[in-house]
Amino acid sequence: MTRHSSYGKSGNTGQKRNVLKRFERIEVLRKLGKWVDGKNTKVTNLPKTPSA
Repeated sequence: MTRHSSYGKSGNTGQKRNVLKRFERIEVLRKLGKWVDGKNTKVTNLPKTPSA
């Protein structure tokens, strides 16, 4: 039995994603200086970040 062609190739795991997970967005905010550990406790409604 073969996989359907809509599943894509198995080597696509190295592609860049355009959506960041919450912990990745916090890391970007730390690098930009907009997140301070201990001060920022709200992890919902995070500001938009560049996906660089």
